[in-house]
Amino acid sequence: MISGLLEKTFADVGVEGFVHAREVGVENGPEAGLGADDPVVLASVFKIPVAVAFAEEVAAGRLDETGRTLVTSRYRVGGIGTAGCADDVEMSWRDAALFMMTMSDNAATDVVFHRVGQAAVDAVLANLGLGRTRVLGCCEDLFASVAADLGTDDVEQVLGNPSWDVVGKLSIVDPERTTSSTPREITTLLDAIWTDHAASPEACGKVRSIMAQQVWPHRLGSGFPSDVRISAKTGTLPSVRNEAGVVDYPDGRRYAVAVFTRSQSLDLRQPAVDAVIGRAGRLAVDHLRSPS
Repeated sequence: MISGLLEKTFADVGVEGFVHAREVGVENGPEAGLGADDPVVLASVFKIPVAVAFAEEVAAGRLDETGRTLVTSRYRVGGIGTAGCADDVEMSWRDAALFMMTMSDNAATDVVFHRVGQAAVDAVLANLGLGRTRVLGCCEDLFASVAADLGTDDVEQVLGNPSWDVVGKLSIVDPERTTSSTPREITTLLDAIWTDHAASPEACGKVRSIMAQQVWPHRLGSGFPSDVRISAKTGTLPSVRNEAGVVDYPDGRRYAVAVFTRSQSLDLRQPAVDAVIGRAGRLAVDHLRSPS
């Protein structure tokens, strides 16, 4: 069975894995997965519904995406993109959304999130009946929870060199206490984006376009041939490495895939875990594409 094969694939690299895959636009079609209804930490995968809320604000005329915003030191938490810049950055709203999704810029995410609001993000999930998916604020709130859990404001240093004594106390790696979902609900969200049910067709098209520009090929994309288009979003926290997206084959068939992992290692670089996300996604999709 596919679940047993997936379980062995994850065990071979020493991680616990959770997967769900479905063909896009095929109602009540076949599925493949492992732990598809188990709660998982989203990490930056939560930025997908934020992107939908942003795109709908633009499509509805409530936000001029060419308008300018300033990413200030308030959001400068370190890492990639504007989050790691030494100075304030002025950019358009659409570029902030692009940075949020393509490189997982946490500062740009928070600026976008505060502009669209928690209620708009919650509405995206509620409208699709995703009752097990919850977004508890933005990156700023997640880092604040780390500070509260540990009683220190030096979050960047703690997460830059984590230990299990520290990580074991953190709500951000516990799906019961942080932004979380299930693999099945995330593929439901992706299917809705790709079939124009998550928001207006204009908004869904914008999200699809942005997700197709993601710059990271080392996880989900590593498992598929170069002629398969990958539109996805990664997520990373200590012990957590994820990716969810849509793989688009040359024959026109598309598959929503969500892969979540929990590792016993806290190494910042874990190439074997990154690669197993691609292998697991490919196994699930191959199962759906097999004629039997």
